Amino acid sequence: MTIGTFSPHMESHIEGFSVIGELKWRAWDGIVADLWDVTCTEGARGRYMAPYPRLFMPLSIDGDGTFKLSGKRAEHDFRAPAGQSLSYIPANYPTRSRATGITRIRHMDLHLSEAAIQRRFGKALSRDRLETPRLVLDDPRISVLANMIAETLETEAADHRIYLEGLGNALLALLFEVKQEPRRRRPALSRAQLSQAVEYIHANCCDPLRLSELAELVGLSETYFSHAFKAAAGVAPHRYVMQARVRQAQKLLCESEASAGSIAAQCGFADQAHFNRVFRSIVGTSPAAWKREQQT
Repeated sequence: MTIGTFSPHMESHIEGFSVIGELKWRAWDGIVADLWDVTCTEGARGRYMAPYPRLFMPLSIDGDGTFKLSGKRAEHDFRAPAGQSLSYIPANYPTRSRATGITRIRHMDLHLSEAAIQRRFGKALSRDRLETPRLVLDDPRISVLANMIAETLETEAADHRIYLEGLGNALLALLFEVKQEPRRRRPALSRAQLSQAVEYIHANCCDPLRLSELAELVGLSETYFSHAFKAAAGVAPHRYVMQARVRQAQKLLCESEASAGSIAAQCGFADQAHFNRVFRSIVGTSPAAWKREQQT
């Protein structure tokens, strides 16, 4: 599969592992998460290498034995109960696996776009943390976030991109120990940059809009763009997008008899309840009350 310019293809050679059922996966903002359920014959083994960083996390292990993941100078024996320990594998780092005394393993792989990670965190990202393998990774905070992502895949819940982006950002910040940069006054966007960003927002406000799109449009990192946009426009980019959607919704409320639910969908809101909350926070009243006021 290819997500934007990120193509999560991994070289692998396996013996004794058989996939059960269909692969479940999600992709968002430089992360591809997939959920595997496999049976294991005694001594099942594999060799793997990928051109991108990834996280490996067993979710459940059947049997009293171990699933061993080994690298150049490190290894990790995963045992039941699973779901508490992970392995971080940097790009182009070869690993091997071997199943001893287990019959089945469910695991999640998180494939990470290095370019997206660098774009997201900029200079706050340590190259050393990105390139250092950690086959034994026991951080309960990361485990909780990874399990929440796995639960979304397992239940095939509706794809709430903001929810997944939040989990992914928190996990990556912990994984790479991203430090908050000291607060300093950043210059605002230039008049030309602001105009370019605002025009793009108004033209695409009803579609899913990512901060990375807007930052790339004017050639800035996401963090820098977010601060510079707020300094120039007076509100954060996300708030400005919501304001643009509400203005479009107001136009539809005046010009059509479409239901609030239909207008919410047309203007890019998650659902009618989301539409109502955002509308009230910006306009000060509900869409229905505002429409009645315009008709009097």
